[in-house]
Amino acid sequence: MKTDREAPVGVFDSGVGGLTVAREIMRNLPSEKIVYFGDTARVPYGNKSRETVIRYSHQICRFLQEQQVKAIVVACNTASAFALDAIRDDFDIPIIGVIEAGAKVAAARTRNKRVGIIGTVGTVGSGIHAEYLRKLDPEITVFGKACPLFVPLVEEGWLHDPVTTEVAVRYLRELQDKKVDTLILGCTHYPLLRSTIREIMGEDVCLVNPAYETALELGRLLTEKGLSSTGAQQKEFPYRFFVSDLADEFKEFANSILPYDVEMTKKIDIEKY
Repeated sequence: MKTDREAPVGVFDSGVGGLTVAREIMRNLPSEKIVYFGDTARVPYGNKSRETVIRYSHQICRFLQEQQVKAIVVACNTASAFALDAIRDDFDIPIIGVIEAGAKVAAARTRNKRVGIIGTVGTVGSGIHAEYLRKLDPEITVFGKACPLFVPLVEEGWLHDPVTTEVAVRYLRELQDKKVDTLILGCTHYPLLRSTIREIMGEDVCLVNPAYETALELGRLLTEKGLSSTGAQQKEFPYRFFVSDLADEFKEFANSILPYDVEMTKKIDIEKY
């Protein structure tokens, strides 16, 4: 079956965090259409088992396939860590996660071979970044730190709040002590705290934003497969948003961080898939 290059790209996340990936795709690949799904009824994925995250990811991919997407971006670090191989085996369209692209950049940028990774309990516990980085460069030592409070703080909109700064100082102290020179923001919410993290870690530490790197990786993949959109059919609104719950709250958050106004977010029953 020939894939239509003007078809949209599917992007999914456990909630709103993946909007940072959608935002980078909008900025860097402006002729691509996007169908976004946020699993807001079942967020967070960071404290779920591998089997559960794989089941959720399969349901979402079936929904996105119904939307006739030409490629899928798993814009969730936990789902990328737990489910990427499983869904790649079961769906015959290109699928990329957010871990590989960020790891490649971190491996290339580190000077002292000490790389930090912050993320959810699930992502950090999976050890997937460490595994991937060691494949790229066996000399790299990886220091992981779970930062579970960052997600609720971002979703509360407390991006520049003394409470958030205090929490960040406590989380990041450990990585400062380990003298990391490169830090992967291993959760799609975390780029929204970038300025706070930058302030604490200092100018000498390279912050890797996997959302940006994943958008570039998607561009390369679409070009390689001959699937890049020509932008010829961009008459209608090119971005569609679906969630499993709380559509109005999602829309409000999306409008606070995206360069476009999200006019409609549709709630669907993901358990049907």
